[in-house]
Amino acid sequence: MITRRAFLAASAASVAVLAAGCSTTSVLTPSAGTGSDQTPSSLAFVNKIRAERGLAPLSPDKAAQRAAMDQASRMASAGRMEHNIGFGANFLKRMKGMEVPLPAAENIAAGQDSAAEAFEAWYRSPKHLENMLGTGYRGLGVAVVSNPASGNRPYWAMVLSS
Repeated sequence: MITRRAFLAASAASVAVLAAGCSTTSVLTPSAGTGSDQTPSSLAFVNKIRAERGLAPLSPDKAAQRAAMDQASRMASAGRMEHNIGFGANFLKRMKGMEVPLPAAENIAAGQDSAAEAFEAWYRSPKHLENMLGTGYRGLGVAVVSNPASGNRPYWAMVLSS
């Protein structure tokens, strides 16, 4: 019987081999399509609204950045915006598996052409705004991935971590 850890290690090795010729980011390479870490530009937007409300600023979190890239990749590969896509898609299991400090939250979006547009969509959504203003969060990761198989539509994921 193969353990989950062995399965994940084998999967990661396969992705690394396939991604060798793809463009990469400093965080990780999306499993399919073209992706980029959008944490630096998104952090400015999120910290501005947090400061306006007297909340502590967030900082980049490498685990949250990896989790955001993973989720954006899942959505771009599937061509749909959902929190639960594919094997191991349960949010809590994904966060624990990627060693994201808990509690954590995830915002997703699709179709926006920039970090500013994705932020604006989340800002205008009460639940997403509540996540961004969460007092228990200290870390942030944001990624966008586009995949030719899904029409190169940009899929966005934001992960907030404690």
